[in-house]
Amino acid sequence: MTRVLVTGGSGFLGTSVVAGLAASEAIERVVSADIRAPSPGVRLPGVLYERVDVTDAGGLPALLRSHQIDTVVHLASIVNPGKNTTVTQEFAVDVDGSRAVFEACVDAGVSRVVVSSSGATYGYHSDNPEWITESDPLRGNDDFPYSRHKRMVEERLAELRVSAPQLSQTIFRIGTILGPGLENQITALWNSRRLLTVAGSDSPFVFVWVDDVVAVIVKAATGGAAGIYNVAGDGKLTAKEIAQTLGKKQLVVPAWALAAALWVGHTLRLTPHGPAQVKFLRYRPVLDNRALKESFGFTPARTSREAFASYLEARAQG
Repeated sequence: MTRVLVTGGSGFLGTSVVAGLAASEAIERVVSADIRAPSPGVRLPGVLYERVDVTDAGGLPALLRSHQIDTVVHLASIVNPGKNTTVTQEFAVDVDGSRAVFEACVDAGVSRVVVSSSGATYGYHSDNPEWITESDPLRGNDDFPYSRHKRMVEERLAELRVSAPQLSQTIFRIGTILGPGLENQITALWNSRRLLTVAGSDSPFVFVWVDDVVAVIVKAATGGAAGIYNVAGDGKLTAKEIAQTLGKKQLVVPAWALAAALWVGHTLRLTPHGPAQVKFLRYRPVLDNRALKESFGFTPARTSREAFASYLEARAQG
C-alpha cells in the first residue's frame, strides 16, 4: 500500500489530485501539504493536512519519515503570479522549493517522486517543431521566469537520476489544464470582447482536462511507469479556432506593439506580464502525446477540443 504526500495540495490541481489519490484503493495514506490551509468544505475524511512552506522545508524530511511516506507528488509552484509577485519570490518557490523537496525525498528514503512539469520547459521559440516530443531539447526561455524555472527544475531532476537513482521519477510535461472554476492568465484572454492574437501567428494551444491530469498522476503514484511524458489531449486549437468557438472576433496586434504595451504596463505595475509574454502567445509548444499513450499506457478521455468545450460548458453553468 502506498503512502503519498502532495505538495501544493490546496491549489486548483492539488485539490483534485488529493481527492483522486484518496479515492484510490491502492493508497493507504494521503498527506496534503501546502502553505495555505484548505477551506473546511475542501477537507476530505481520511486525508491528513499539513502546513508546509517549500521555501522553508527544513522539517520536511522528518515529516516524510513520521508519515512513512514512500511517494511524493510535487505540484507546488507559482503558475499564475500576481501583479506584486516578484521574480525572486517565484524562483524561491519554483526552483529552490523544488530542490528542497527533492533533497528531502532523498534524505527520507522516499522511493518515488511524481512531478508536474510543463510544456513551458521546452521554451517558446520560433523554431519549435510543429509537434514537440520528449526527446526535444529543454530550452525554457531565460526572459520568461516560469519557463526558465521549469527548465531548471528538470535539470536538477536529471542530476538526481545520476546521483540518486534509487529515487524513481515520473515527470509530466503538462499542456494547458482546464477544469470547472479555473481562472488564470490564459482563461483571462478569453474574457475580452475580442480575442487577442499576435499578427502572423496561429498561437496554437493543446488542452487537457483536469480529470485526465489527476488520472495520470494517480496512475504514476500507484505503480505507473517511471519516465518523462507530455500530457495533453489529442489535437490542438489555433487562436482562430478558439475565437470561432467563443463566437468572438480576433484583435490582431503586431508583435512589436504588444511588446511595447506590455513593457509599459509591467513598468507601471499594471500587469505582472512583460514583453516576454509575446513569445508565450506566438510560439507555443504543441505537445505530442504518443509516449503518454504508448509507453505510459494512458489515453486522455478528452481531446484538446473537447476539453475546451467542457470548460466553456462548465463556465456557462456558473
